[in-house]
Amino acid sequence: MTQPSVLDQKILDQKILDQNIRELQEWLRNAWQQLADPSLTAFSRRELRNQMRQCHADLRVQLQAASKQMLSQPAGTGKTFARPELRILA
Repeated sequence: MTQPSVLDQKILDQKILDQNIRELQEWLRNAWQQLADPSLTAFSRRELRNQMRQCHADLRVQLQAASKQMLSQPAGTGKTFARPELRILA
């Protein structure tokens, strides 16, 4: 069994990072909707806001990590096409 290459590991890390960011954003979106619920007690609202602050801090860390990862990647990571060697066959 072969081990994944460094490039494969970076792609996997990027996918995990993107998934974490999406999950945190979705959680915050749902928390805002819950916060609008008039049946919440003052204590529940306070606890939810505390959890939202923590989630926001976690999201910020994940976004900074994604930003660092994007900056560390070279700009020309895509495929480059070289001029083909042409020969005239007679």
